[in-house]
Amino acid sequence: MIIRHSNMEDLEDVVRIEQANFSPAEAATPEAMAERLKVISDTFLIAEINGKVAGYIEGPVVTHRYLTDELFHHVVPNVAEGGFIAVTSLSVSEDFKGQGIGTSLLAALKDLAVSQNRLGINLTCHDYLIGYYEMNGFVDEGESLSTHGGTKWYNMVWENSLKK
Repeated sequence: MIIRHSNMEDLEDVVRIEQANFSPAEAATPEAMAERLKVISDTFLIAEINGKVAGYIEGPVVTHRYLTDELFHHVVPNVAEGGFIAVTSLSVSEDFKGQGIGTSLLAALKDLAVSQNRLGINLTCHDYLIGYYEMNGFVDEGESLSTHGGTKWYNMVWENSLKK
């Protein structure tokens, strides 16, 4: 497996994976994904196996500790220094599920956060994924204010221990 930065050639695969893994109310539109590929490519990672996109993780760098709903609808350029990488999507292709792709992408994003001197990573998840993110070093910081997709979310935060 190779984990690399994204490029516009990944758009079709990323959209296919996004739409397969999220409800229509939660999934990013193809236009939103194209904008993310253009604007935040330095925090948009692709897992590739044998030339195929196996999954991806992406999100802008923001100054606030928790992800906000506006980030799902408007792409903001990454802040230059500090901040948290706010994961707006982590998704694995059905063909590659159960192989640790998501965990590898989270580990790569942590490495990226450290190398970019970020405070950490934040994301929201459904209650059934809290244990998964805790297993990957994130802390459950309670129910989120997010109403994205009309559902309940939980704030998960990983802090860069080198920034303390």
